[in-house]
Amino acid sequence: QVQLMESGGGLVQPGGSLRLSCVVSGGIFDWRAMGWYRQAPGNQREPVASIIRIGGTNSVTNYADSVKGRFAISRDNAKNTMYLQMNMLKPEDTAVYICNINLRGVLNWGQGTQVTVSS
Repeated sequence: QVQLMESGGGLVQPGGSLRLSCVVSGGIFDWRAMGWYRQAPGNQREPVASIIRIGGTNSVTNYADSVKGRFAISRDNAKNTMYLQMNMLKPEDTAVYICNINLRGVLNWGQGTQVTVSS
């Protein structure tokens, strides 16, 4: 059974940075897509960033307009981990951040980690 565990959330001041991690038990071999979503209180879950495999070792990344130029998604296959580097954080980035991964056509979700941006 695949399990995803996020970490790295916390309280940060506006303009600060955080790096979120998502460890995938069982490995990320044969992944098709992976990404980060977020959900703020009273809002729907929204996509933040994703990596989509397009063949072999090639992939493309996508970002929500609201985070372009500030956030960066990456992965480390050897560590079965994906990351979300978040820079220049704003109060409107406050949310629970949740990772997901499509392994062999099955979408798996983590439980989420809270990010709060406040002075």
